[in-house]
Amino acid sequence: MPELDLVIAGGSVLDGTGAEAAPADIGIEGDRITAVAAPGTLSGADTLDATGQVVTPGFIDLHSHADFSLPAHPAADTCLFQGVTTLVGGNCGFSPFPVADAERLRRAAAFMGREELAWDWTGFHGYADSVEQTAPAVNLAAQVGLNALRIATVGDDERAASPDELAAMRRLIERAAEEGVVGFSTGLIYAPGTYAPPAEVTELARTAARLGLLYSTHMRDEADRLIDAVTEALTTARESGVRLEISHLKVMGRENHGKVHEALRLIDEARADGVDVTADVYPYTASSTTLTSRLPGWALDGGVDRLLERLADTEVRRRIAAEARIDPDAIVLAQLPPGPYSDWIGRSLTELGAELGLGGAETALEVLAAHNGSAGIVNHAMAEDDMRAVLSHPQVSVASDGWTLRPSGTGRPHPRSFGTFARVLGRYAGDSRLLTLADAVRKMTWLPASRAGLTDRGRIREGLAADLVVLDPGTVRDTSTFDDPWNLATGVRHVVVNGTPALRDAALTGNRPGRVLRRPRP
Repeated sequence: MPELDLVIAGGSVLDGTGAEAAPADIGIEGDRITAVAAPGTLSGADTLDATGQVVTPGFIDLHSHADFSLPAHPAADTCLFQGVTTLVGGNCGFSPFPVADAERLRRAAAFMGREELAWDWTGFHGYADSVEQTAPAVNLAAQVGLNALRIATVGDDERAASPDELAAMRRLIERAAEEGVVGFSTGLIYAPGTYAPPAEVTELARTAARLGLLYSTHMRDEADRLIDAVTEALTTARESGVRLEISHLKVMGRENHGKVHEALRLIDEARADGVDVTADVYPYTASSTTLTSRLPGWALDGGVDRLLERLADTEVRRRIAAEARIDPDAIVLAQLPPGPYSDWIGRSLTELGAELGLGGAETALEVLAAHNGSAGIVNHAMAEDDMRAVLSHPQVSVASDGWTLRPSGTGRPHPRSFGTFARVLGRYAGDSRLLTLADAVRKMTWLPASRAGLTDRGRIREGLAADLVVLDPGTVRDTSTFDDPWNLATGVRHVVVNGTPALRDAALTGNRPGRVLRRPRP
């Protein structure tokens, strides 16, 4: 056999399908796997030593918000040190396109600290070109989000879309599909997406189904009405025929712990009835989102500016506080724009409230009023047993729901951006034996690839894309914590993206071989 561009030699290969590991060398030419052969039979111009290590497909983060942060930090350190080679963005209804009102769209995602995008595009094509000009280290696939669609057509108003507005949103989904997105998403707790009634969502899902797109949903409720929300999502899939991904399946609030078992039962029954539905999960018992998500929907009718006007009215502010869903002990401030409470990042609303002499809801509203309606939070409200039940389900992918790509910075971001994949491998496929290593890898590779329609990734096969990871199962660990999040994962030795080493001997190479993955036109 002629000499190859790159050989990964001496490792034990987990191919991503759930099959057990087997010794093999992997040969790469250009950006493709061209040989999977017996150990010692391949030679290459360059060799990565995998002796004593496991070789897997590159991990695919099916639920990421890094489409808002990748242009500003294309090196994507936090991804590479976990073995993540592909991000799927546009989740929870948030996508950086289509752009009709850049300021409104920017403010909708401000809780993630996203101030660095150029916003000089209108659709996915322009956004994708902008990302590729930065030469990202990892791949990015995208979905188009309901929040962006509504801002472009309906605005921030609390009402159903008119027939003309609904038709305009369908056309925007069609355009995004033509330009290469892989899915359509909703975040039904986030304004303005939360204002869309189920019938409107179903109509848009029909368009997504016709175009072959995945439908990813952050459901309408993840607490008291979790089962109603799962039922709504499954009904949307049944009536539209769309492929459904239930995003970061969980249940919030001590009084609701245990309900995930009923949710999983409904998913299994729907699958038995022919509904194409799966879910994803991150391996933590705290979520991270915007503080405004805890407010009644009417408080955000008209957008953030109208919220601030309402907060300035004492009586209206009292009404918002009475209807807000706030557990002050569980909610920790994670990200704030400059303002009077910036020094309280990392502290709970209970602690700040004690300082201010306010209750939990009143403290939350004071923070929002003082910081221009923008506050990112970490919410410690889930149960370990529930998370383990979801993670162990065979049709659930591992996904981070993160957006922090820099290895250092300010604030207290959720550790999931730094450690999701390493945590599953080291803790749940390692120490606790909840998963086998082969199944954990399947949940990070072929399963999410199949959901996003990335048919040439997620497996180790000749002819497929050369996105590969070499890691030590005995030492792979997450080191990021809620109190000290700015720590990279350990135990990943080499990462190859599109045939080029991006991480070598646990150090960045400086190569940035990622690309935007555009789905073929429907």
